[in-house]
Amino acid sequence: MTARSQPAAQCPARSHTPPPQRPLPIHGPAFDAAPQATYRRLREQGPVVPVEISPGVYGYLAVTYEACVYLLRNTPELFAKDPTNHWEVLKSGQIPPESPVLQMMTPRDNALWKDGPEHARLRGAITGALARIDTYALTNTVARVADQLIDAFCTAGQADLIAQYADPLPMLTVIDLFGSTPDHGQRIIQLVTRLFAAGPDAAQANTALEAACLELVRLKRDQPGRDIVTYLIQAGLNDTEMVQTLLLLFGAAAPPTAKHIGRGIQRLLTNDRFAGSVHTGVTPVSAALEEVLWTEPPVANYSPLYARGRQYVDGVMVEPGYPIVISFAAANSDPAVTVDYDDRAGNRAHIAFSAGAHGCPAPGLARVISEAAIEHLLDRLPALTLAVPADEVPELPGTFLAGPASLPVRFQPARTGR
Repeated sequence: MTARSQPAAQCPARSHTPPPQRPLPIHGPAFDAAPQATYRRLREQGPVVPVEISPGVYGYLAVTYEACVYLLRNTPELFAKDPTNHWEVLKSGQIPPESPVLQMMTPRDNALWKDGPEHARLRGAITGALARIDTYALTNTVARVADQLIDAFCTAGQADLIAQYADPLPMLTVIDLFGSTPDHGQRIIQLVTRLFAAGPDAAQANTALEAACLELVRLKRDQPGRDIVTYLIQAGLNDTEMVQTLLLLFGAAAPPTAKHIGRGIQRLLTNDRFAGSVHTGVTPVSAALEEVLWTEPPVANYSPLYARGRQYVDGVMVEPGYPIVISFAAANSDPAVTVDYDDRAGNRAHIAFSAGAHGCPAPGLARVISEAAIEHLLDRLPALTLAVPADEVPELPGTFLAGPASLPVRFQPARTGR
């Protein structure tokens, strides 16, 4: 009998004691070096498989396209997002405070972690605010931010396009959309960077970030403007909901978009199928970025949810009490749905932006930022080349986000003041 046809998955006991056959980890050096190899091994076991999410923290990973879509489409009816009453080790306080999953998977008072009417209310506020963004103005904002960043390194003839461009650009753009002052915005960006580094001071960074967001909310209550924070306030969110919603918007918009931009630039510099044709205008940047969403989505694994009682997923029974993490990277690379690039052109059936009730509320805005950022970079610095061999570009370690950790490039020095 194959793993796929077995009636139930064997999940570890509800403690931090590993089961006799330890589930495969989706963290650590071996996973970081070859995540797709881990996904292939897991798919051989079944569509939803027990894993170690971080040291001593266990759950399931959905690794097939069909299973991931089923889970996402059946939330919240069969699967809950709020871990408060569904994640056993969280309820019992067994997760160490320094665990890297705690800040990423702990419940917050925003739409991502809510079910039912509360989710609908909070998500409605977000979609209403985002719908008021002028995409033409957003493109101009990205161009202005891009020029500021490029001007800082364009005369040097070399740069790290992750640290100096891809990472800061989305955060600076979001800060602009929030209507924050430059100084306050820089403080928020620094704290967001510390939080998403998932280091030992993540909890401290989270506390400081919440305080900084609360300051911004109170400023906008006194001095409203034409910005996202003001729009959310007008939707009736209280201070606690405002702070956590701003954190959600930062987390959903900035780090994933940064990794999408970084991977897109890497793809253009290393893949012959795109490099020449993008520069000549034969292939739009959007096509290369869409291919990245299929093959190397920036959010590799996330969107944890919890079974409402025992549930069958593609023939596998999952137990309540454990997080079920969606592997967007494994789903999009599932041989059951992958096809050649030429056959996939224009196909947006990937789930890089998730799906169902908790799918990304504004994928179009994320695409605008990524495309404008890369197009502006190529326009300003058309002769970009990698400064290291393609196989020496380091990868970002970790379970949740994926992308190049740095991208050293050389180019013909250019003038500032574009």
